[in-house]
Amino acid sequence: MPAAFLFDLDGTLYTDAGPIPGAFDALADLRRRGIPHVFVTNTTSRSRRLIAERLRGYGFDADPSRIITATVAGAELLKARGIRRVAALVAEPALEDLADFTITDERPEVVLIGDLAERWDFERLNKAFHQLMDGAELVALSRDRYWLHAGALTLDAGPFVAALEYATGKTATVCGKPSAGFFKAALEVLGPEYVRQPREVMMVGDDIWGDIEGGQRAGLRTCLVRTGKFREDVFARARITPDHIVSSVDDVPSLV
Repeated sequence: MPAAFLFDLDGTLYTDAGPIPGAFDALADLRRRGIPHVFVTNTTSRSRRLIAERLRGYGFDADPSRIITATVAGAELLKARGIRRVAALVAEPALEDLADFTITDERPEVVLIGDLAERWDFERLNKAFHQLMDGAELVALSRDRYWLHAGALTLDAGPFVAALEYATGKTATVCGKPSAGFFKAALEVLGPEYVRQPREVMMVGDDIWGDIEGGQRAGLRTCLVRTGKFREDVFARARITPDHIVSSVDDVPSLV
């Protein structure tokens, strides 16, 4: 029985069409029962502050300090390494979480890859390729393969990270899910007792690799939801077995 939860956001609590039916009630139920939770997301299209605003706009109780994002995790990694000059391939609304760095295309120490959606093109990739060949490190906020947008699966940052790895021979450092450091940061927000006992925490999400496989490798229990990017055929081929699989986040309180 889980004592706390980590919840993915896009595809799990909401999509671009709005909240998943029952999501608000599910989290309110957990809150009434005193069961803590933290939001974890690889979304790099907006800052943590804006993500919190979006959640509150849907009615969720969202404190930014309890939202762990790939961009914030990336910023912490770069600070720890003493990096200052960054070529940031992220959407403009996310740049406020990188305010401590010099964002530049001239002699960057790191090429930081997020999701640029339709703004990806040959020129951007080729510039990043040259920066990497000139000595910059490759850091990926996520390696997610795709996400659900306007009712259809859409390429995420992962394929572009893979292209740059292939072209340069470099291996990206990944900051968001499924990296162990990302999950550890989320457990630290829940409390030190959960860092010591990650099996007391359940990761709930729609991504079989980032949420479920990543959560399992970090020692968490896992719950896959059949919403968002979930596809039955992909799940069958992945051969990754979550502790639970439910129709939607609305079913999660019944697991406690």
